[in-house]
Amino acid sequence: MSEVQKKLQELSDSYQKLQGELSTNVEARQKLESQQQENTTVKKEFDLLDDDANIYKQIGPVLLKQDKAEAVMAVNARLEFIEKEIKRVEGQIQGVQEKSEKVKMEIIQIQSAAQQPQETSA
Repeated sequence: MSEVQKKLQELSDSYQKLQGELSTNVEARQKLESQQQENTTVKKEFDLLDDDANIYKQIGPVLLKQDKAEAVMAVNARLEFIEKEIKRVEGQIQGVQEKSEKVKMEIIQIQSAAQQPQETSA
């Protein structure tokens, strides 16, 4: 295998690995966005409730009564955490996309450089 082919194979493997990473990060972001939507809905439901309404939290197979203020604080904290995680994952996605684009451009450059000598000899 020539040096150019080895380099192309390495870059191709690297590109595929980056695409896999990108896919994993996109799935993570989708999961976080789903959780965010779910918690936003819960927060809206809490806003409709009276302050003395009964709220229960499921812990394993048991439902425990919970104070509304405590429940609202927990949901707000979860939403804050989810937003931070979404920003972190989006940063990772952007980084992987940039790396992937660089590798892709490098592959294209090597391929076009390899094709030019073939065209001149033909």
